[in-house]
Amino acid sequence: MTLNGWLQIGLYCLLLILITRPLGGYMTRVFAGERTFLSAVLQPVERALYRLAGVDDRDEQHWVGYAVAMLVFSFAGFVSLYGLQRLQGMLPLNPQGLDAVPPSLAFNTSVSFVTNTNWQSYVPETTMSYLVQMAGLTVHNFVSAATGIALALALIRGFSRRSAATVGNFWVDMTRCTLYVLLPVCIVVTLLMVWQGVPQNLSAYTDVTTLEGTRQTIAQGPVASQEAIKMFGTNGGGFFNANSAHPYENPTALTNLVQMLLIFAIGAALTNVFGRMVGDQRQGWALFAVMALLFLVAAAGLYAAEAAGNPLLASLPLDHAAGNMEGKEVRFGIALSSLFATITTDASCGAVNTMHDSLMPLGGMITMINIMLGEIIFGGVGSGLYGMLLFVIVAMFVAGLMVGRTPEYLGKKLEAKEVKMAMLAILVLPLSILGFTALAVVLPVGTGAMANAGPHGFSEALYAYVSATGNNGSAFAGLSANVPFWNGTLGLAMFIGRFLMIVPMLAIAGSLAAKKIVPASAGTFPTDGGLFVGLTAGVILITGGLTFLPALALGPIVEHLAMLAGTTF
Repeated sequence: MTLNGWLQIGLYCLLLILITRPLGGYMTRVFAGERTFLSAVLQPVERALYRLAGVDDRDEQHWVGYAVAMLVFSFAGFVSLYGLQRLQGMLPLNPQGLDAVPPSLAFNTSVSFVTNTNWQSYVPETTMSYLVQMAGLTVHNFVSAATGIALALALIRGFSRRSAATVGNFWVDMTRCTLYVLLPVCIVVTLLMVWQGVPQNLSAYTDVTTLEGTRQTIAQGPVASQEAIKMFGTNGGGFFNANSAHPYENPTALTNLVQMLLIFAIGAALTNVFGRMVGDQRQGWALFAVMALLFLVAAAGLYAAEAAGNPLLASLPLDHAAGNMEGKEVRFGIALSSLFATITTDASCGAVNTMHDSLMPLGGMITMINIMLGEIIFGGVGSGLYGMLLFVIVAMFVAGLMVGRTPEYLGKKLEAKEVKMAMLAILVLPLSILGFTALAVVLPVGTGAMANAGPHGFSEALYAYVSATGNNGSAFAGLSANVPFWNGTLGLAMFIGRFLMIVPMLAIAGSLAAKKIVPASAGTFPTDGGLFVGLTAGVILITGGLTFLPALALGPIVEHLAMLAGTTF
């Protein structure tokens, strides 16, 4: 580790803090229906969309109606995207003449993009046409992100409202998020990406003769427009197989910095939205502090693991001071590659610029832990905040037990229903991750796709289901997941991780919205200071440790000990 590396990480953190409050204030005004500097242009479009869809923006929904609207919209998106892939060979904007996507892969990809996971069991530039990339994948990058933000707003309203029967209108929340938040930023970022050298065209791939005299095909296409929402919506799912390690997706140090900021921007800003909507911005900053604490611990741990280098290479004539550069971007170095890996696994974003399979065992373990915790460290757009609030409910329950009074948070009594629903949503993750991993490592149809044996092979399988259930989309290399078993089970894991967590969360939102706010008293647990930050972070780490540590010990920890002993698997 170097001073320069820490300065780069520190600069990133400073910039993130600086954009949190203004973006949070703007988003709060948008979702409250207040006028913004874009209203003159976008409000007529918004009203036209409501008229076209038959939506009354003044009508709000009970949590059940909100959930049904979200599920119906997601199912329609799944069906349309599946059909688009299966008909690809007969549709236009396919200059490479790519055939229809096979059924199991089309199923996996459709679930992946509808759930904001963007797991890719395929090589995009040789599998998906321009039409599918634009009208299918990029569109779902927008609407799946907007869906996650809408769901977070519903839970925030549960805390901020009193004696209310509704939690908002899903169609209005999603429309406003797409029109006023996602589209404007992505238009600006797309232009910036084009300026920095990211392609944005509909041309056929170019065949060239290299300096060695061999023929090479240069893939291109409408990359910049997908890249912008891929990052800002924490989608992942690159236009190219190498994702943000590809120079056409991430060509310069400036684009690398912008991409890292985009990934955390909305997740951080939503903490400020929370504070504003509940009437106390300190509450939002307290949640920000919990996320920041966990993020810095993870970033420091991953940076330390990678900067220490690989002990198996100690005897070779290499520059060991450079650290473990295998699979890293030489352009960005160990510090920024480690930071990028931490960010993308904290957030629901598989947009890696370093190959996670090349991380040291403990570095790979940290990326897995980040996702296992539900990506609550700023996290996916919307999902990070509502995942954090579920842990807050558990933490306040623990605090209530400690002081012998009914748990409460922001004046809302947390009773049996809320705690049960929170635990149900949290325990869905280990049920899916550990259950599917157990099947994959004992069934021949699972092990047949694994290129490595021993602890590292186990880690590959575990990471795949961690990433799918956590709706992250990154992966360890060495796993050939484009086979029916893996496509099917990973698709089911994505579905479980998204929707079986959302429904209990919305039930909590509806229950809290109906409650009155109880005035604070001398016995009220303070939720805007260091005690709250420490308790919440501790509950998160203890819960994650008790749930996942046995599985982790079988993979990265065993592999790390073997590497220290000078052996490998």
